Amino acid sequence: MGTPELISPRSPRVVAARRLAKRSFRVKERRFIAEGPQAVREAILHRSGAEPTLVELFATAEAAERHEEIVSTAHAAGVRVHFASDEVVAGLSQTVTPQGLIGVCRFLDSPFETILAARPRLVAVLAHVRDPGNAGTVLRCADAAGADAVVLTDASVDLYNPKSVRASVGSLFHLPVAVGVPVEEAVRGLTGAGVRVLAADGAGERDLDSELDEGTMGGPTAWLFGNEAWGLPAETRALADEVVRVPIHGKAESLNLATAAAVCLYASARAQRAPGGCRCVTSS
Repeated sequence: MGTPELISPRSPRVVAARRLAKRSFRVKERRFIAEGPQAVREAILHRSGAEPTLVELFATAEAAERHEEIVSTAHAAGVRVHFASDEVVAGLSQTVTPQGLIGVCRFLDSPFETILAARPRLVAVLAHVRDPGNAGTVLRCADAAGADAVVLTDASVDLYNPKSVRASVGSLFHLPVAVGVPVEEAVRGLTGAGVRVLAADGAGERDLDSELDEGTMGGPTAWLFGNEAWGLPAETRALADEVVRVPIHGKAESLNLATAAAVCLYASARAQRAPGGCRCVTSS
């Protein structure tokens, strides 16, 4: 691939990309960083409206050789590609061991109204999620479960935090995500679109097994997920149609947020895919 072009970390292009580690610059430029081959590969395939989502790609000589198909695809898509020194990429990376590929991407969140207009059947609502790694992991779980959208309320972490982007492992580019929606507005909009809203919380009077056994989960459903430490506030739980807990059959004190979200989302996905919706497994 030749000698790296961006020798100095003080190059204007590098400085501009490095600033995106801060939320204020991300918001100002409406750009964010996607790091690693999986995220960059998905970013190349994604479009933000009429524009390609990936704007620039920084690659070390080694990474460009190892992932030649990614670099070639980026070139073909009209993406500006920079062959950078290890020092440059390390300065842009937020990880201990950079993988040699750093993409600068356009914001890609969708208007909440657009999500509602698509009549979603399965939605994950991150109501009070503050940890970026958890937010990205729940987004990945929603993608894997076949959810139609994810909503981050205004009380949740920034979608474009580098840790959130990394934890999503490319799923950020797979399904619509709305950001900054007040939780009351999110519930009201989903309810108006015919979506049943369930709050996932250990304080729930209903449990997930009962919901499945009684066949109540076959219709359009949105799950509200709360804070990692203290769950959902009472006023948020009160907005939901039901508050549902994941039953603990063993001796574990609780489940972490991402695990509970995966269980809930997959339960809904299974119920919605069953013939005629979820059927009672205890009926004779």
